[in-house]
Amino acid sequence: MKVKNRALISRLASWEVLQAVSAGAYSEVAIERVFKKYDLSVIDKAFTTELSCGAIRQRQLLDYWINSLAKIPATKQPPLLRWLLHVGLYQILFMDRVPLFAAVDTSVELAKHYKLKRLSSVVNAVLREAIRKRDSAENFYFKDGEAKYIAYKYSLPVWLVDKLISWRGKEGAQDIAIASNRVPLLDLRVNCRRSSLHILQQKLADIGVESKAIKGCPDGLQIVSSSGDLRHWPGYAEGEWSVQDRSAQWVAPLIEAQSGERILDACAAPGGKTTHLAELMGDSGEIWAVDSSQRRLNRVLGNATRLRLNSINFLHADSVNLLSLKPSWEGRFHKILLDAPCSGLGTLARNPDLRWRISSQKIHELVQLQFKLLEGILPLLKPGGRIVYSTCTIHPDENNHQVAKFVSLHHQLKLKEQRQIWPGDDDGGDGFYAAIIESC
Repeated sequence: MKVKNRALISRLASWEVLQAVSAGAYSEVAIERVFKKYDLSVIDKAFTTELSCGAIRQRQLLDYWINSLAKIPATKQPPLLRWLLHVGLYQILFMDRVPLFAAVDTSVELAKHYKLKRLSSVVNAVLREAIRKRDSAENFYFKDGEAKYIAYKYSLPVWLVDKLISWRGKEGAQDIAIASNRVPLLDLRVNCRRSSLHILQQKLADIGVESKAIKGCPDGLQIVSSSGDLRHWPGYAEGEWSVQDRSAQWVAPLIEAQSGERILDACAAPGGKTTHLAELMGDSGEIWAVDSSQRRLNRVLGNATRLRLNSINFLHADSVNLLSLKPSWEGRFHKILLDAPCSGLGTLARNPDLRWRISSQKIHELVQLQFKLLEGILPLLKPGGRIVYSTCTIHPDENNHQVAKFVSLHHQLKLKEQRQIWPGDDDGGDGFYAAIIESC
């Protein structure tokens, strides 16, 4: 289908993203593919990203609307029709600046010209009925119990909402649900070796990018308003800053890395915390970035190269078995960072498709892996050394329960400090956990 109308192209691109994600693609990969496929302006790219990510986040809610408005349930609809209805419904329910007639007309046009001509009347009828019911939506949501109400209204798996209520109560669960659907903030971390907060803020202001300092992050800037490809912003090519969420910026300083120390980052990719450690150490010392994925480890190398950091060494290996691969590393490291593979439940706003990928079974498998990693790195720690264990999840089994079990099994260890950041907390960042464990 050759489409020249800009309004149709951006919506077609979003429709293709939803189809790709439903087939197993990651949202960021699917979006990048349509950007390469279609000649989209900066504004059109922003629209496509907002529509795609929003519709993915709200999948369960949009399905509920289809189930209520159409004769056939969403999961039994032809997939092309289901995802096109999601494109139209999301605009009607969540994108106030899109005229309602445009949301309907463009969806009907796509149906007519893209293998759904015979079902274009269905698209038209469902979307127009949604417009009629939109203003009374609060009375439209599923209300069979607190968990299901929150799950359907905020489009989260019911099993997850049950957990959230057990951890934080109904009000806290709803706060997390709301935060998980917000458009994530864009935060930068200034490379303190090559620039400063004030200097970079002025450089960005000179090209019309507004920013402000982040409370509690000495090197953090929140981007308030911007345009264009951030890789073209001043200082990026020169290694003066990185993109890193404020909650993630909080982790590396917990290591309290000192110049000249030997530090292991046991699950380093994509390298945000590795490079932060090197910056905090003045790029003086020995950091080993280890990761089980060579492809992801290459990203760490790329980031370190751009940031002009020379103290980072790289090893493609599984940290579960690191001692057998590197027996000379026994008792070698002053500090170890384990930013463990996790469910990512603190980053649902940033990763819109994650809520539909994760499951209780997957979390159980991750908990087992995390414990193996903790056991695998412990022999590498010097007596009197420090481990910082961190995750971007909010599940206690992956966080405080995991750490409590680990420390209880090793008499030489003590838990010095731990903190859980929840999505929706005042700082506005992702959900994150970190614990400082010290060897006596």
